[in-house]
Amino acid sequence: MAPSPLAASLYVAVGGGVGAVARYHVGRLFTQLPGPNPAFPWGTLTVNLTGSLFMGLVAGWLAPQGSGGEQWRLLLGVGLLGGYTTFSAFSLELMVLVERGTPGLAALYAAASVIPGLAALWLGLLIARAVA
Repeated sequence: MAPSPLAASLYVAVGGGVGAVARYHVGRLFTQLPGPNPAFPWGTLTVNLTGSLFMGLVAGWLAPQGSGGEQWRLLLGVGLLGGYTTFSAFSLELMVLVERGTPGLAALYAAASVIPGLAALWLGLLIARAVA
């Protein structure tokens, strides 16, 4: 049975809070460690890669459970990993498209996410700088 909208929201909120705090601390850790190139975003890369790994583990664990794992999906997949990094959701959705036998659609999704995303960020920077 699916949780009520209020219970679902609480699962997502609790998981999201924990994930966001974890994201902050991973990023903070990498800014304090000396590395081969301190200008490189090692923290974000680490979060994206570990988040994708954890999303694969969660999805692989929950898939055989069917609808019985909805609370865990909301808490861990949507909440915790959504707060930790949305890149993990992007990675999962992309892999689902590949596994469904639609690699062209997967490539389109990747390109439509990354290229316009960068363009939207650039536009936001231009607007914010013009207003400031």
